[in-house]
Amino acid sequence: MATDDENQTVHDNPLRDPLDRRLPRIAGPSGLVIFGVTGDLSRKKLMPAVYDLANRGLLPPGFALVGFARRQWENEDFAQEVHDAVKEHARTPFREEVWQQLAEGCRFVQGNFDDDKAFEQLKSTIEDLDKARGTGGNFAFYLSVPPKFFPDVVQQLKKHGLSQGTGESWRRAVIEKPFGHDLASAQDLNSIVHDVFPPNEVFRIDHYLGKETVQNILALRFANTMYEPIWNRSYVDHVQITMAEDIGIGGRAGYYDGIGAARDVIQNHLLQLLALTAMEEPGSFHPKALTAEKLKVLGAVVLPDDLGKYTVRGQYAHAWQGGEEVLGYLEEDGIDPKSKTDTFAAVKLEINNRRWAGVPFYLRTGKRLGRRVTEIAVVFKRAPYLPFESGATEELGENALVIRVQPDEGVTVRFGSKVPGTSTEVRDVTMDFAYGESFTESSPEAYERLILDVLLGDANLFPRHQEVELSWTILDPVEQYWDKHGKPAQYASGTWGPTEADEMLAQDGRSWRRP
Repeated sequence: MATDDENQTVHDNPLRDPLDRRLPRIAGPSGLVIFGVTGDLSRKKLMPAVYDLANRGLLPPGFALVGFARRQWENEDFAQEVHDAVKEHARTPFREEVWQQLAEGCRFVQGNFDDDKAFEQLKSTIEDLDKARGTGGNFAFYLSVPPKFFPDVVQQLKKHGLSQGTGESWRRAVIEKPFGHDLASAQDLNSIVHDVFPPNEVFRIDHYLGKETVQNILALRFANTMYEPIWNRSYVDHVQITMAEDIGIGGRAGYYDGIGAARDVIQNHLLQLLALTAMEEPGSFHPKALTAEKLKVLGAVVLPDDLGKYTVRGQYAHAWQGGEEVLGYLEEDGIDPKSKTDTFAAVKLEINNRRWAGVPFYLRTGKRLGRRVTEIAVVFKRAPYLPFESGATEELGENALVIRVQPDEGVTVRFGSKVPGTSTEVRDVTMDFAYGESFTESSPEAYERLILDVLLGDANLFPRHQEVELSWTILDPVEQYWDKHGKPAQYASGTWGPTEADEMLAQDGRSWRRP
């Protein structure tokens, strides 16, 4: 017998092979209910992720998948929809026997979020699946719906007795961003959700945290000795965190207008990346220990005194990009020509603690930029003295460690090296680690990892409500300043944002990296 950290007795299984690393990560009896199952997220990400997990042997044989939406589908229609989504978007090869086993547990419930009859049918469906598939009463409810419907869904789940399991079974809520649009709305939503589900059973999805490269930040820092001694204000000049997209808003005008780039990306994705980059080493990778260290960082973040000088917002303008003429943001369907919504946002932050005092963190995000890329660049200070002849280091830049989150996942180290030849000339070179070249196994999709973690009850990669609220505390003053001062600067689609963003760094004697 062995005892885990919760002081519960755990029986060793003599049939387990200790070399099989899948075993602790196989979900027990359970099911998943997806609200808004007809949307793009469900079709392109969630349903393929469920199949990929089943294909990898990480789901129980009796796993149940329930779709809830307004479409007038039968169970067979839903199963066909899942089948088509899996065929088109799954990462792993299609296997008929895996699909058949999954299809037997597929059910569909038709209805609106205010339809009591539909939720009674959902309850009946779950009870039937519990008997037919042996789910143990364990179900996660995934809210792949617009945020305005979050309160309706969770309150209906409570009203119809679906939010609490019986005996030792569990019920969990999975909520997609955005989690509120400011601090007050986030607190209201937290209050509503926590009235129905205990805080430890609420999983807020930030799909960036499911990416292998984001998790590798922790491995890079805490599994190696070479980085930690220089991971501080004595050696780091500044940090740049960039998330760029080369596409516009597409058909998302209804969602995007009024939200903007800062609320959509900086408040969650980029501040989470900042927290992982800057946090102290946790005592363990238990969710409470990780959250405690991230909260310390977010609580120490300070905004610049002059928000006009050190924050920038922009909107993409009509231009040629990638060989085709593209519309400006104000010309997109459904967008008010007077809209002040930002499609580009950049902000300078500092962290008031001993490790990072005085080191600026520059965050930027935008649509219709030069290329699709997400990266964290830790830029180091120049050597205090260079014992080379004049001109030998003219082409030498700053050392940098760049963590590429997407699309070319990996890590690059930039440093100076002598150019071959009879003279002494030092120039920047790069040393590159790429996931695709170093490992034979392809990285799982972020949603695979996150859905599995939900079913296992592992909250490591999910922001807790305190982190969400602290992030809004950081961003709200910026949004309030922008509301009262001016309007977004225009930038040509396909460029790297407005010139004001370059000027923001130039004030500090720095410049943006070109990813």
